[in-house]
Amino acid sequence: MATITGVQPRALVRASGGPRYAVALAVDALGTGLLRPFLLLYGMTVLRLSAPVTGTAMTVGIVAGLACMPAVGRWLDRGARSTVVAASMLVRVLGVALLLAAPAGHVWLFTAAALFLGIGNQAWPAAHAALVATVAHGRERDTALAAARALRNAALGVGALLATVCLAGGTTALRALAAVTALAYLAAAALAWSVHVHAHPSQAAAKDRDDEPAPRMLALLAANVIYVFCLNVPEIALPLVLVTQLHASPAWPAAVFVANTVLVVTLQVPVTVLMSRFPRRTVLALSGVVLAASYLGFLAATSLGHGWAVPAVAAVSVVCTIGEIIYAGSATALVTALAPAHGVGRALAHFQLSTGFGLAVSPAVMTTLAPHGPAALWGSLAAATLLSASAPLPPRRNRAQGPSLRRQEST
Repeated sequence: MATITGVQPRALVRASGGPRYAVALAVDALGTGLLRPFLLLYGMTVLRLSAPVTGTAMTVGIVAGLACMPAVGRWLDRGARSTVVAASMLVRVLGVALLLAAPAGHVWLFTAAALFLGIGNQAWPAAHAALVATVAHGRERDTALAAARALRNAALGVGALLATVCLAGGTTALRALAAVTALAYLAAAALAWSVHVHAHPSQAAAKDRDDEPAPRMLALLAANVIYVFCLNVPEIALPLVLVTQLHASPAWPAAVFVANTVLVVTLQVPVTVLMSRFPRRTVLALSGVVLAASYLGFLAATSLGHGWAVPAVAAVSVVCTIGEIIYAGSATALVTALAPAHGVGRALAHFQLSTGFGLAVSPAVMTTLAPHGPAALWGSLAAATLLSASAPLPPRRNRAQGPSLRRQEST
């Protein structure tokens, strides 16, 4: 079993796609951080749409964006890599252009903009993972994926911070942020396309590609729908509990969110390296156990007296973030290891479908369970996550052998 004993920055950048690609990721995430947290405000303040209409349009765009994933998977399996990444960025340029062109009160243009932004946001993770899986191998690939996530979270945070400062300018500032976002996406797309990464499957894989179906990982995909709830806990569940149930200051959920971002940025790579000594299946199951323990910790914390409940919830959020980091460092890496070389695109597309679905339904599930009490919310999440952690995973598939021979590795 290959493990990682150290992290060399130059090797890590090379395994992540090279310096230009790393810059593309940072620029893309910076642009996303400028606009995505304030897209709802853009619809409400600039276009003067009601909150329900704006939220519904955003949800429709995100869910409809998932429909592009089968096509993205097939495109990746034909060998495209950096081209798909660049396309996922360019389609968001179109989405921002529609935002800027939409007149006040025009809900359909806003919905179309949300659709194109959703397509780009859904297609990017699968395309990025496929590109990294092409240029890096084994546990080096896992660390490269972790480093990209840390870099992306850091740039998202910087973008959101800059946007928060600019919000004092009102609607003019929001339009300016949208324009800067479009420029950032355009620059990132040009940088990503310039790396010219393309997969070259072996002749045997090319011959059998149409005969062999994409790998079936239904248990893993179903479990992933529950696992990804952890990504919305700092943004949805904790603010809901802290502010509406424990009557804490809004500064508490803000501090929890900042702490989550800082921990992901600083610990994603070291934790992934540390976990590389264990099989990915074991690590993924461990993440479920840690997440379930944190949910039970939230349940216990909310039962404390008013003076202790709020800081206890904030402390337990650190455990939840550790579980999130372990999950993020193993899940996508496990999919790329399980899938055959000629089917990695479809496997990643299916995985992103489950991720996108989980992220789409988790706010509704959390906000529905929360009014029924802490036991309903945290107990249900803990039980579902433990069940997902015990789900049987598919057997490892042998990768096609060819010019880009990958060494055998433990999953």
